[in-house]
Amino acid sequence: MATDYEAEYNNRARVPDHPQIFARWERDATFYRDAAKAAGRADLGLAYGPTPRQTIDLFYPEGGGDTPLALFIHGGYWRSLEPSQFSHMAQGLNRHGVTVAVAGYDLCPNVTIAGIIDQMRQASLFLWRRLARRIMVYGHSAGGHLAACMLATDWRALASDVPRDLVPAASAISGVFDLTPLTHVSMNQDLRLAASEARQVSPQFWPAPAGHAIDVLVGATESSEFLRQSRDLAEAWQKDGVATRYEELAGANHFTAIDTLPDPASPMVARLKELAARTQT
Repeated sequence: MATDYEAEYNNRARVPDHPQIFARWERDATFYRDAAKAAGRADLGLAYGPTPRQTIDLFYPEGGGDTPLALFIHGGYWRSLEPSQFSHMAQGLNRHGVTVAVAGYDLCPNVTIAGIIDQMRQASLFLWRRLARRIMVYGHSAGGHLAACMLATDWRALASDVPRDLVPAASAISGVFDLTPLTHVSMNQDLRLAASEARQVSPQFWPAPAGHAIDVLVGATESSEFLRQSRDLAEAWQKDGVATRYEELAGANHFTAIDTLPDPASPMVARLKELAARTQT
């Protein structure tokens, strides 16, 4: 039987209460951002590129210092949502002494996915030049795809002033790593992916970042295609020398998969802290 890609990749249809989840994100993000700003632990709206969405919000842990650095990249199928909805995703790691950047990017159809990948690379270079620290990248949905892309980037091919392992570790949550199925779904009117371009922006088909580490997580109740996407990347990259972990998050759907990121006591945050520590070795 042919795969119904439209149904497999329509997460909002699979989770009817997603508007309530988005509203909760907005509320919690605003609360955390305002609290961090009031405490002097945030630099908001730092421009890393020329357009209004190319900004970074930096959230610092109490005490500051030479802390590990992480970059969170939000989802929305490269065509929706705002970085300001995800400020609270810094909370868990902040409580463990990790500085967290939350980055924005331009959206399809105004830009291509290749252009968004380049913007996240520019954001990473901006962070290196500002803080001189390597980066652990974690992201959700489209952000999971972008996190894998950052891990697999040849940084020295972009700039001579950065370490080859600028991004030595990543965590990709509910990502899409082979974008070729998306050429068959209605959202492609915004993504504008031809088959050849879909492969070019798919980290599944890139040289594996051997010697680096990535956790590939997915909600256990997500579609069979999302489960396959994460499992396939973890298995392929592990064979090519990447330290991979694959986990299906019990009871989680595509949107609740990130529910424990703000919780400093959660196993997910404890693991992210371990990955962030790799930036200082």
